[in-house]
Amino acid sequence: MCSDTGMDFGFRPIEVSFTRCYHEVNNLREIQAMRHLNPHRNILDLQEVIFDKKSGVLVLICELMDMNIYEYIRDKRSYLSERTVKNYMYQLCKSIDHIHRLGIFHRDVKPENILLKLHENLLKLADFGSCRMLSSPPPYTEYISTRWYRAPECLLTEGHYTYKMDIWSVGCVFFEIICLRPLFPGVNEVDQIAKIHDVIGTPSRDLLNKIQKWSRGVPYNFSDKRGTGIAKLIPHASQEAVNLIQCLCSYDQDERITAHQALKLPYFREFRDIDQVRLKSSTKMMDVSKKNICLDKDLTAPLPKISEEGKNDSNSKFSVITNLPKAQSLPSHLSHHKERRKVS
Repeated sequence: MCSDTGMDFGFRPIEVSFTRCYHEVNNLREIQAMRHLNPHRNILDLQEVIFDKKSGVLVLICELMDMNIYEYIRDKRSYLSERTVKNYMYQLCKSIDHIHRLGIFHRDVKPENILLKLHENLLKLADFGSCRMLSSPPPYTEYISTRWYRAPECLLTEGHYTYKMDIWSVGCVFFEIICLRPLFPGVNEVDQIAKIHDVIGTPSRDLLNKIQKWSRGVPYNFSDKRGTGIAKLIPHASQEAVNLIQCLCSYDQDERITAHQALKLPYFREFRDIDQVRLKSSTKMMDVSKKNICLDKDLTAPLPKISEEGKNDSNSKFSVITNLPKAQSLPSHLSHHKERRKVS
């Protein structure tokens, strides 16, 4: 809790290994990305950056949220209402649309990185430690994203993927919120591809040939498989929800829907209308600067910088101290995964 304002904040320690100076801390991709993306209702707000020179621990001070999506659903014994699912997915798609519009893709969208404030029914995307700029040319890091949410192009090529990998991950999260279990819980990369084929089938020869151009040189000879389909796994879900998951989890990234297109679907009409009411209400209450209304930003605009004196021209502050505790690792979603839970 902040003694000056009485507000509660959350913090995330990060172990870093580089020369201890302001500029290198400031140039960390995660810090620059969070400043570039805020303010936005569905992006976690970075309040302050604290760096411990002695231990090399960096702490990001952010607004306090209640829990992440994984914590929210892991012990559920009954399905969430479709309206609740739809609300959270609308907000997730809004966050993804926002970062993609600003030239950034997340590369690690998963339940642990999606935070909730329950009493406000508010969702925020967090943890931008793996993000990249859309302008950066491939190949990218191959072993990116958590395995269960990794798109086929990330598994089958040498880092030749695009921002559409985030869309695949969104589809996997969508299914998990509906079903309360992961869609493709592979135990390794080979099993991950097999799990994908079990559900959506093997890709066409033309698509495999396209993927092959960016592969490791090993020909892919998958046995033809039709797949069970998404609908069979979530019979309680609406056809609209099933159709959207299928669009988000298209094997071919070129055919995968964008977050912007998803937001325009009839499935989200109710929450688009609510957004319009909220926007009109906010506009009346705010001054000309519209500080808290997120507008599209100029992608060429320079990111905020931290001065050598520790001052900062963004909303987040920067401090240096020398007695931070060592960063502790958090429980893993994969290691804590249970067999399919009984739901009613």
